[in-house]
Amino acid sequence: MALDTKPQALPLIMVAPNGARRTKVDHPALPMSITETVETAVACFEAGAGAIHAHVRDETGAHVLDKDLYRALLSELNAALPQMQVQITTEAVGKYTPDDQRKLVQELKPSLVSIAVREMVPDDDTHTAAEFYSWAMKEGVSVQHILYSAEDLDRFFDLVENGSIPGITHQVLLVLGRYTDNQESAPEDLYPFLDRLKARRSDHEIDWGVCAFGHRETECLVHAIENGGKARIGFENGLWNRDGAVAKDNADRVRDLVSALEEKNISVL
Repeated sequence: MALDTKPQALPLIMVAPNGARRTKVDHPALPMSITETVETAVACFEAGAGAIHAHVRDETGAHVLDKDLYRALLSELNAALPQMQVQITTEAVGKYTPDDQRKLVQELKPSLVSIAVREMVPDDDTHTAAEFYSWAMKEGVSVQHILYSAEDLDRFFDLVENGSIPGITHQVLLVLGRYTDNQESAPEDLYPFLDRLKARRSDHEIDWGVCAFGHRETECLVHAIENGGKARIGFENGLWNRDGAVAKDNADRVRDLVSALEEKNISVL
Protein backbone atom coordinates (compact mmCIF):
# COMPACT_ATOMS: atom_id res chain seq x y z
CA MET A 1 0.00 0.00 0.00
CA ALA A 2 1.07 3.57 -0.60
CA LEU A 3 2.29 5.63 2.32
CA ASP A 4 -0.51 8.17 1.83
CA THR A 5 -3.18 5.55 2.55
CA LYS A 6 -5.93 7.19 4.58
CA PRO A 7 -7.42 5.56 7.68
CA GLN A 8 -11.00 4.37 7.53
CA ALA A 9 -13.54 7.09 8.22
CA LEU A 10 -15.19 6.44 11.56
CA PRO A 11 -18.96 6.70 12.06
CA LEU A 12 -20.50 9.45 14.17
CA ILE A 13 -21.10 7.12 17.12
CA MET A 14 -18.83 4.38 18.46
CA VAL A 15 -19.86 2.34 21.49
CA ALA A 16 -17.33 1.39 24.18
CA PRO A 17 -19.31 -1.21 26.12
CA ASN A 18 -16.91 -2.50 28.77
CA GLY A 19 -13.41 -1.00 28.88
CA ALA A 20 -10.62 -2.39 31.02
CA ARG A 21 -11.79 -1.63 34.54
CA ARG A 22 -15.51 -2.02 35.17
CA THR A 23 -17.15 -5.37 35.87
CA LYS A 24 -20.66 -6.68 36.47
CA VAL A 25 -20.33 -5.35 40.01
CA ASP A 26 -20.58 -1.89 38.43
CA HIS A 27 -23.48 -2.89 36.16
CA PRO A 28 -24.95 -6.36 35.54
CA ALA A 29 -25.39 -5.63 31.82
CA LEU A 30 -21.71 -4.84 31.24
CA PRO A 31 -20.46 -7.43 28.72
CA MET A 32 -17.52 -9.57 29.85
CA SER A 33 -17.51 -12.57 27.52
CA ILE A 34 -17.19 -12.66 23.76
CA THR A 35 -20.80 -13.80 23.43
CA GLU A 36 -22.04 -10.93 25.59
CA THR A 37 -19.92 -8.43 23.64
CA VAL A 38 -21.36 -9.61 20.33
CA GLU A 39 -24.92 -9.41 21.69
CA THR A 40 -24.19 -5.90 22.96
CA ALA A 41 -22.74 -4.87 19.59
CA VAL A 42 -25.87 -6.00 17.77
CA ALA A 43 -28.14 -4.09 20.15
CA CYS A 44 -25.99 -0.96 19.97
CA PHE A 45 -25.83 -1.06 16.17
CA GLU A 46 -29.62 -1.22 16.06
CA ALA A 47 -29.70 1.76 18.45
CA GLY A 48 -27.45 3.89 16.21
CA ALA A 49 -23.79 3.03 16.84
CA GLY A 50 -21.76 2.37 13.71
CA ALA A 51 -18.64 1.01 15.43
CA ILE A 52 -17.54 -0.76 18.60
CA HIS A 53 -14.41 -0.15 20.67
CA ALA A 54 -13.70 -3.67 21.88
CA HIS A 55 -11.85 -4.99 24.91
CA VAL A 56 -11.48 -8.69 25.71
CA ARG A 57 -11.31 -10.24 29.17
CA ASP A 58 -9.70 -13.45 30.41
CA GLU A 59 -11.42 -16.14 32.45
CA THR A 60 -11.02 -14.07 35.61
CA GLY A 61 -12.60 -11.01 34.00
CA ALA A 62 -9.32 -9.11 33.68
CA HIS A 63 -8.50 -6.92 30.68
CA VAL A 64 -5.96 -8.65 28.44
CA LEU A 65 -4.15 -8.02 25.17
CA ASP A 66 -4.70 -11.55 23.89
CA LYS A 67 -4.55 -12.10 20.15
CA ASP A 68 -6.49 -15.38 20.26
CA LEU A 69 -9.36 -13.87 22.22
CA TYR A 70 -9.39 -10.89 19.89
CA ARG A 71 -9.31 -13.13 16.84
CA ALA A 72 -12.31 -15.03 18.16
CA LEU A 73 -14.19 -11.81 18.93
CA LEU A 74 -13.45 -10.32 15.51
CA SER A 75 -14.61 -13.51 13.81
CA GLU A 76 -17.88 -13.65 15.74
CA LEU A 77 -18.57 -9.95 15.27
CA ASN A 78 -17.94 -10.23 11.54
CA ALA A 79 -20.31 -13.19 11.30
CA ALA A 80 -23.06 -11.51 13.32
CA LEU A 81 -22.65 -7.91 12.17
CA PRO A 82 -20.32 -7.44 9.18
CA GLN A 83 -21.53 -3.88 8.61
CA MET A 84 -20.28 -2.66 12.00
CA GLN A 85 -16.71 -1.37 12.29
CA VAL A 86 -14.65 -3.00 15.04
CA GLN A 87 -11.79 -1.24 16.78
CA ILE A 88 -9.56 -3.14 19.18
CA THR A 89 -7.63 -1.49 22.00
CA THR A 90 -4.01 -1.67 23.11
CA GLU A 91 -4.72 -0.06 26.48
CA ALA A 92 -1.87 -0.79 28.87
CA VAL A 93 -3.67 -0.40 32.23
CA GLY A 94 -0.27 -0.33 33.87
CA LYS A 95 0.71 -3.88 32.92
CA TYR A 96 1.50 -3.88 29.18
CA THR A 97 4.56 -2.37 27.53
CA PRO A 98 4.81 -0.67 24.13
CA ASP A 99 6.43 -3.89 22.86
CA ASP A 100 3.38 -5.87 24.04
CA GLN A 101 1.06 -3.42 22.32
CA ARG A 102 2.97 -3.48 19.04
CA LYS A 103 3.17 -7.27 19.08
CA LEU A 104 -0.61 -7.60 19.43
CA VAL A 105 -1.29 -5.28 16.51
CA GLN A 106 1.39 -6.80 14.28
CA GLU A 107 0.17 -10.34 14.88
CA LEU A 108 -3.53 -9.52 14.58
CA LYS A 109 -3.46 -6.82 11.87
CA PRO A 110 -6.87 -5.38 12.80
CA SER A 111 -8.62 -2.88 10.57
CA LEU A 112 -8.95 -0.41 13.46
CA VAL A 113 -6.97 0.03 16.66
CA SER A 114 -6.78 2.65 19.40
CA ILE A 115 -3.34 3.51 20.81
CA ALA A 116 -2.53 6.12 23.45
CA VAL A 117 0.34 8.33 22.32
CA ARG A 118 1.72 8.59 25.86
CA GLU A 119 1.79 4.77 26.08
CA MET A 120 3.28 4.03 22.67
CA VAL A 121 5.80 6.90 22.82
CA PRO A 122 6.55 7.29 26.54
CA ASP A 123 9.79 9.22 26.02
CA ASP A 124 11.81 11.11 23.40
CA ASP A 125 13.11 7.94 21.72
CA THR A 126 10.66 7.82 18.82
CA HIS A 127 12.50 5.50 16.42
CA THR A 128 10.72 2.22 17.27
CA ALA A 129 7.32 3.88 17.48
CA ALA A 130 7.88 5.61 14.14
CA GLU A 131 8.71 2.29 12.50
CA PHE A 132 5.53 0.80 13.96
CA TYR A 133 3.28 3.65 12.81
CA SER A 134 4.75 3.42 9.28
CA TRP A 135 4.18 -0.34 9.28
CA ALA A 136 0.55 0.16 10.37
CA MET A 137 -0.07 2.63 7.56
CA LYS A 138 1.42 0.29 4.96
CA GLU A 139 -0.68 -2.60 6.27
CA GLY A 140 -3.90 -0.59 6.25
CA VAL A 141 -4.29 -0.64 10.04
CA SER A 142 -6.17 2.53 10.98
CA VAL A 143 -4.79 3.94 14.24
CA GLN A 144 -6.90 6.20 16.44
CA HIS A 145 -4.52 8.14 18.67
CA ILE A 146 -5.79 8.47 22.25
CA LEU A 147 -4.98 11.85 23.81
CA TYR A 148 -5.62 12.57 27.47
CA SER A 149 -4.82 16.28 27.57
CA ALA A 150 -4.15 19.33 25.43
CA GLU A 151 -0.46 18.67 26.06
CA ASP A 152 -0.91 15.19 24.60
CA LEU A 153 -2.47 16.81 21.53
CA ASP A 154 0.51 19.14 21.19
CA ARG A 155 2.85 16.16 21.40
CA PHE A 156 0.79 14.32 18.79
CA PHE A 157 1.20 17.23 16.38
CA ASP A 158 4.94 17.33 17.13
CA LEU A 159 5.19 13.63 16.22
CA VAL A 160 3.23 14.22 13.02
CA GLU A 161 5.37 17.19 12.05
CA ASN A 162 8.66 15.35 12.62
CA GLY A 163 7.43 12.34 10.66
CA SER A 164 7.20 9.88 13.54
CA ILE A 165 3.48 9.54 12.82
CA PRO A 166 3.17 9.49 9.01
CA GLY A 167 0.36 10.72 6.81
CA ILE A 168 -1.82 13.79 6.56
CA THR A 169 -5.13 12.24 7.66
CA HIS A 170 -5.38 11.15 11.28
CA GLN A 171 -7.92 9.84 13.78
CA VAL A 172 -7.72 11.08 17.37
CA LEU A 173 -9.83 10.54 20.46
CA LEU A 174 -9.87 13.38 22.96
CA VAL A 175 -10.44 12.13 26.50
CA LEU A 176 -12.32 14.59 28.72
CA GLY A 177 -11.09 13.60 32.15
CA ARG A 178 -9.34 10.58 33.63
CA TYR A 179 -10.04 6.97 34.53
CA THR A 180 -10.43 7.76 38.24
CA ASP A 181 -13.16 7.12 40.79
CA ASN A 182 -16.04 9.59 40.60
CA GLN A 183 -14.61 11.40 37.57
CA GLU A 184 -17.16 13.85 36.18
CA SER A 185 -16.47 15.40 32.78
CA ALA A 186 -17.99 18.70 31.64
CA PRO A 187 -18.53 20.15 28.15
CA GLU A 188 -16.06 22.96 28.82
CA ASP A 189 -13.30 20.33 29.21
CA LEU A 190 -13.27 20.26 25.41
CA TYR A 191 -12.15 23.89 24.99
CA PRO A 192 -8.38 23.41 25.49
CA PHE A 193 -8.43 20.68 22.86
CA LEU A 194 -10.39 22.84 20.43
CA ASP A 195 -7.91 25.68 20.90
CA ARG A 196 -5.00 23.36 20.03
CA LEU A 197 -6.84 21.90 17.03
CA LYS A 198 -7.51 25.37 15.68
CA ALA A 199 -3.93 26.51 16.22
CA ARG A 200 -2.04 23.45 15.01
CA ARG A 201 -4.04 21.29 12.61
CA SER A 202 -2.54 23.17 9.60
CA ASP A 203 -2.99 21.14 6.43
CA HIS A 204 -3.67 17.90 8.33
CA GLU A 205 -7.12 16.33 8.17
CA ILE A 206 -8.10 15.39 11.72
CA ASP A 207 -11.00 13.01 12.25
CA TRP A 208 -11.57 13.64 15.94
CA GLY A 209 -13.89 12.19 18.51
CA VAL A 210 -14.49 12.52 22.23
CA CYS A 211 -15.17 10.31 25.20
CA ALA A 212 -16.31 11.64 28.57
CA PHE A 213 -16.99 10.36 32.06
CA GLY A 214 -19.85 10.47 34.47
CA HIS A 215 -23.35 11.89 34.59
CA ARG A 216 -22.84 14.49 31.83
CA GLU A 217 -21.42 12.10 29.26
CA THR A 218 -24.28 12.62 26.80
CA GLU A 219 -24.09 16.41 27.17
CA CYS A 220 -20.33 16.36 26.53
CA LEU A 221 -20.70 14.21 23.43
CA VAL A 222 -23.47 16.36 21.95
CA HIS A 223 -21.26 19.40 22.51
CA ALA A 224 -18.39 17.67 20.69
CA ILE A 225 -20.57 16.74 17.73
CA GLU A 226 -21.92 20.30 17.51
CA ASN A 227 -18.30 21.43 17.19
CA GLY A 228 -17.46 19.03 14.38
CA GLY A 229 -16.38 15.94 16.30
CA LYS A 230 -17.63 12.42 16.83
CA ALA A 231 -18.63 10.44 19.92
CA ARG A 232 -17.55 7.35 21.81
CA ILE A 233 -20.18 6.34 24.35
CA GLY A 234 -20.86 3.43 26.66
CA PHE A 235 -20.24 1.76 29.98
CA GLU A 236 -16.46 2.08 29.68
CA ASN A 237 -16.91 5.77 30.53
CA GLY A 238 -20.42 6.39 31.82
CA LEU A 239 -23.42 4.51 33.19
CA TRP A 240 -25.96 7.35 33.32
CA ASN A 241 -28.45 8.78 30.87
CA ARG A 242 -28.94 12.53 30.70
CA ASP A 243 -31.97 12.38 33.00
CA GLY A 244 -29.65 11.11 35.75
CA ALA A 245 -30.96 7.55 35.72
CA VAL A 246 -28.64 4.56 35.39
CA ALA A 247 -28.94 3.20 31.87
CA LYS A 248 -30.49 -0.21 31.33
CA ASP A 249 -27.58 -1.30 29.11
CA ASN A 250 -25.17 0.06 26.53
CA ALA A 251 -27.83 0.27 23.84
CA ASP A 252 -29.80 2.50 26.20
CA ARG A 253 -26.79 4.84 26.35
CA VAL A 254 -26.64 4.95 22.56
CA ARG A 255 -30.36 5.69 22.32
CA ASP A 256 -29.95 8.48 24.87
CA LEU A 257 -27.31 10.15 22.68
CA VAL A 258 -29.27 9.62 19.47
CA SER A 259 -32.35 11.16 21.08
CA ALA A 260 -30.36 14.18 22.28
CA LEU A 261 -28.93 14.69 18.79
CA GLU A 262 -32.32 14.34 17.12
CA GLU A 263 -33.65 17.07 19.39
CA LYS A 264 -31.04 19.32 17.81
CA ASN A 265 -31.87 18.07 14.30
CA ILE A 266 -28.55 16.24 14.00
CA SER A 267 -28.75 13.00 12.03
CA VAL A 268 -26.65 10.02 13.10
CA LEU A 269 -26.49 8.62 9.56
